[in-house]
Amino acid sequence: MKKKIFLLAISCLLSVQVAAQKKSNSNEIPLIDRSIFFDNPEISGGQLSPDGKFISFMKAYNGTMNIWVKKFDEPFTKAKRLTNLERPSAGYFWTQDGKYILYSKDKGGNENYNIFAVSPSDPADSKTGIPESRNLTPFEKARAAIYMVSKKDPNIMMIGLNNRDEKWHDLYKLEVNSGKLTKLNENTDRISSWTFDWDEKPRLAFRNAEDGSKEFLSVSDDGKFNKIYSVNALETAYPFAFNKDNSKVYVATNKGAETDLIKLVLMDPKTGATSDVEQDPLKKVDLDDVVFSDLTRELQYTLYTGEKERRYFKDKKYEADYNLLKTKFSGAEIWINSQTKDERKWLFTVYGDTKAPIAYFFDRDSKKIIEQYTPRPKLNQYEQYLSEMTPITYKSSDGLEIPAYLTLPKNVAAKNLPLLVFPHGGPWSRSVWGFNSYAQLFANRGFAVLDPNFRGSTGYGKKFLDAGNLQWGKLMQDDITWGVKYLVDQGIVDPKKVTIMGGSYGGYATLAGLTFTPDVYAAGVDIVGPSNLFTLLSSIPPYWEAIRKTFDLRMGDGNTEAGKKILRDASPLFSADKIKAPLMIIQGANDPRVNKAESDQIVIALRDLKRDVQYILANDEGHGFRKPVNNMAMIAAAEKFLAKYAGTRYQEDMPEDVAKRLKELTIDINSVKLAEKIDAKVPSTLPELAGAFTEGVYNYVVNFAMGGQNMKMDMTRTIKKDGNNWTVSDVAKSVMGEMSDVAIFNDKLDFVKRTVVQGPANITFTKAGNEMKINAMGKELASKIDGAYISEGAGADLIMARMPLKEGYTTSFYSADGTSLKTKKWILKVEGKEKINGVENWKITETNADDPKEINTIWIDPTKKMASKVMAVIPSMNNAVMTAELK
Repeated sequence: MKKKIFLLAISCLLSVQVAAQKKSNSNEIPLIDRSIFFDNPEISGGQLSPDGKFISFMKAYNGTMNIWVKKFDEPFTKAKRLTNLERPSAGYFWTQDGKYILYSKDKGGNENYNIFAVSPSDPADSKTGIPESRNLTPFEKARAAIYMVSKKDPNIMMIGLNNRDEKWHDLYKLEVNSGKLTKLNENTDRISSWTFDWDEKPRLAFRNAEDGSKEFLSVSDDGKFNKIYSVNALETAYPFAFNKDNSKVYVATNKGAETDLIKLVLMDPKTGATSDVEQDPLKKVDLDDVVFSDLTRELQYTLYTGEKERRYFKDKKYEADYNLLKTKFSGAEIWINSQTKDERKWLFTVYGDTKAPIAYFFDRDSKKIIEQYTPRPKLNQYEQYLSEMTPITYKSSDGLEIPAYLTLPKNVAAKNLPLLVFPHGGPWSRSVWGFNSYAQLFANRGFAVLDPNFRGSTGYGKKFLDAGNLQWGKLMQDDITWGVKYLVDQGIVDPKKVTIMGGSYGGYATLAGLTFTPDVYAAGVDIVGPSNLFTLLSSIPPYWEAIRKTFDLRMGDGNTEAGKKILRDASPLFSADKIKAPLMIIQGANDPRVNKAESDQIVIALRDLKRDVQYILANDEGHGFRKPVNNMAMIAAAEKFLAKYAGTRYQEDMPEDVAKRLKELTIDINSVKLAEKIDAKVPSTLPELAGAFTEGVYNYVVNFAMGGQNMKMDMTRTIKKDGNNWTVSDVAKSVMGEMSDVAIFNDKLDFVKRTVVQGPANITFTKAGNEMKINAMGKELASKIDGAYISEGAGADLIMARMPLKEGYTTSFYSADGTSLKTKKWILKVEGKEKINGVENWKITETNADDPKEINTIWIDPTKKMASKVMAVIPSMNNAVMTAELK
């Protein structure tokens, strides 16, 4: 079910505390410190354990929000930390028996989320100070999707994994206790998701056809599919839950030309026949969400979001308790964050557009309400300085009425104000009413802030959504521009002080605004926005294959001449010469949605045109900044930048760590260049290798450097002949224990088998002909190797040392990666000779053809025919560097 982004933000990130800094007179609103809006909250994301005896929550540790737990009747200061995250989690929840907390996280913003389990009852490890967390889906380049969390057997989850095919997720049963994964369905049918009934039986699967349509498939007992219902690529349909007796399923749909607003229907899962249940009683907006009781299996309420949220209750007891809370907190909104397994105890948040959120506990039996925590407790005394978010509407260039939100600076006449336009991302999403940290910060600085729901935004019906088709940079942009015109015509905004800022599609709208309406804006800030729609569409993540056709229909089909013209005309990059206003561009280097090249391209174009462009790039972020120090640095730079051209005030000071980080993130635009695409054609076999291995024992000193930390270890290599095979064994010892990497080669030095053991992890690679079998923790995968192959790890350098090395020599080969369990394509090149400990060595580089940032450098002793030194850069671990040197 959908959850409001801003509500998550209220509980986790966007609550505020205020520090008054300077006043020019007694009537002026104090300048609110940006940390109050964007730094870590003190406590957030609270959840009750299923039995209500514990509360888990998020709290910062070493600058990153981590998961903590405490007994319900203990103070928060007595809480136990459960994780040591270097990057914030994407979310967490309790298993139904309260035995585990499950959470997901990616690496550096790459959005390849793994699922982890930690037991709150486990003792802390003496070295880490926390209980052990287990990665239940240990695949580096796979993205886990959760389909069902069992309530009947808390040990079971149904998940999807795309480790076999990046485009599609196979269905797996995951056993939390052991981490065992059992494949239930190998996805060769373009299945995008599954729905289970109350008995936890798979009843529906959903297939995205190549034409973009979505099909509902009934799942028989023998696993066969039968198509029962479909919607076209521009229609919406998705299930919520089955009814009480599992005979029908509740579905949201806007199928059919006669249906505009998404409505709730009951569907027969055998035939696809539907009967209407409800649509918006005010006939204004789409059905937003539906909430059910896990105990009674009955519908509790429906949710619609117009200017604000509206609930329509079906459960009278639930309604009575909710309304009781509303009477206790007059004028505020209520959101139920969490409840116990028996649904008798709630953890809820009280919030508003100008109200500091507070989390409370509610006992539905005793009606007792107990305050729990305030994410940012200092905000309460400064609520009087926050600005109201007001719903407005205005007409666009073709007369279409556009809904929007306007936030005006406090205690300032609404006349000739500087304006910040802040378009939302997506674009197929929408902005909602509530506390908005960006709007509050910039209103505090003196801006009027306009947040428009331009055509193409969701929630307002199919016609409004479809009105944005093929209108990137055109009518969609007009909807934003005419909002500016409206405020100027009303006398609210000074036309010479209009700025624009946004992320993702909002970043695109910023670029498009400066490009296609260059006289409207005085400056712009683009956060992870695409500049070239061709390269955007060619680089979308593989796991978006299910909706790829929808992009063509809504943006333009690059496979047709008409589509190419639409995409070219809408791409700011190809009209960069029209940009006049100063521009700041902000990008995450690991962004899988809007690749770094999108920002590099426009920076280079504007630099070469001698335009005013600034570039902020974070090597540890993805699609948006999640680390508080990065976010604080970005906001500090953005508010100063916009103030320069809008004449607003800004906070000049910043903490030392933020200032240091901002300096690191700020890129010299003269250094920016596009990465060259590497064309690596792998030969069918390796070149003839000269000479056999030599038996012996060798010692290496290994150093692993990441994030300013160094971990040293000793490694012993043993090479011995065993019958007709050679065995190369690398064993390393460190404070983390012993790790071994053993490779076996036949007498022709062809790879046979490799075994890697590190703690409980055991991975084996076995090659027979052109087939590679990989077995990791009981999971076996097979893949074809169509060309030359060199095993990673033990013995790789010995193979390279026997190649016909000379300066300039180059070749390509495949390897099997022990982390992602996938094949990689490498380009080997001899750079020349270099002395190591007084001996001339061949210096070889091997570069990942798919990720040129991943480069290994090997120095080969031509006499010993083995590596004297190895240095590897690991992008997936924030560019950690591993160095090994022969003693």
